[in-house]
This record gives sequence, C-alpha cells and structure tokens, in this order.
Amino acid sequence: MKPLNERIRLDIEGRIMSGAWEAGRRIPAEHELMAEYGCSRMTVSKAISALAARGLVERRKRAGSFVAAPRVHRATLEIPDISAEIEGLGQAYRLNILERAERVASAEDRDLLAVAGGAVLALDCLHLADGSPFAVEARLINLAIVPEAREVDFSVESPGRWLLGHVPWTDARHRISAVAACGRVAGLLGLAVGTPCLCVERWTWRTAERITYVRQTHAAGHALTARFVA
Repeated sequence: MKPLNERIRLDIEGRIMSGAWEAGRRIPAEHELMAEYGCSRMTVSKAISALAARGLVERRKRAGSFVAAPRVHRATLEIPDISAEIEGLGQAYRLNILERAERVASAEDRDLLAVAGGAVLALDCLHLADGSPFAVEARLINLAIVPEAREVDFSVESPGRWLLGHVPWTDARHRISAVAACGRVAGLLGLAVGTPCLCVERWTWRTAERITYVRQTHAAGHALTARFVA
C-alpha cells in the first residue's frame, strides 16, 4: 500500500489532470485535508510539496495553494491512435496480441521508462487493417503508475486507445527513424528482410513520471500525419 502522503498527492493530481480542478482554483487548506484524510499536517505538507515540485500546484504565502497554470508550449503534437487511423481509412481494425508479460523491469526496461525498478507490462502486438498487417508494436507500461493495466483485455481495446482514454498525461516525445526490417518484423509485416520501414517511438509522461514507451514499425510507404497546434 502506498504511503498516505502519496495517496493524497495522487488524489489531488487526478482531479487536476482530469480537469475537475482548473488552473487558479484554490485547493483545500491543510487543516481541511487533515480532517478529510485523518492525518497529520506533516503528511499533508509532504503531498502538497510533491505537487508543487511537479509544477501542478503553486504555493502562495498567506493565501494557500492553488492549481498552477499549465506551462505554455509553442506547439503540441497529437498522439496518433492506430486503430482510429485505420478506421478513418474505412478499413476494419483488428489487433493480435503476440505476447503479453508482466515482469520485473529489465535493464533495458529501466532505461526506456527511466525507472529504478518495479513491475512493467510488456506487450507485443500486430495491428491489422482489413486483415492485412499494418504495424508491429512493442510497448512497455509502467505498472507503478498504471496498475489497472494488469486487468485490461487489450485484444478488445488497443493499448494506445485505452491509455489515451483512461490515463491523463502531460508530455510526450516522439522519435521517428528509418530502419531495416529484422527477420521477426519482416515476417510479421510480410516483407523481405532488410526492407526499409518507418519506425515511430514515443514516450509519454505524467509530470515527472513516465507512463509508457512504445515502438511502432510500419512498412515503407506509410505516412505519419500529425497536427501541430500553436
């Protein structure tokens, strides 16, 4: 079980990230949170300090703590949903889960998710459009941040769509590169080994904590379309 100060932090963070508590809203005073959670002032102070360190809360002397205004970004890159992309083309979407494993984070997992350890959910998937291979996906989900992923049947709802719909995030980073299809990927996509492919890697964060890492490999000719918003 998480320490109480961590539970208080997650409760408040969830309200902020969901939009229930908007920027500028005064969060309950420390004595109100002490009464709500039946805890000491030190426990509440730890939770608020952690939120302030993540940039979600602004502490004002003699006024209290307030939901911080979001940081301004020059542009935002939308996170694409492969299932929506395929459906948008008028094709039937299907996902094959090739492998699903919950494991203690390996050295590579720790590097990709920037975690010291803990459990991760590793998924290998094949996205299909009208029954034909569309993309190979390898994904890691940080179970310390998204423990409910353990119970999700991703054959019913794709990992990307489920995460976008259920897990608030604050930042994402993409890396797009050209790669040669290895034997496994070539076999899954129905290509010759060494065929040029488009590889899209993405990391998503909630404040300072990484939620997921994903690598999606498409056959050459696939176009990545993204919308930038000022």
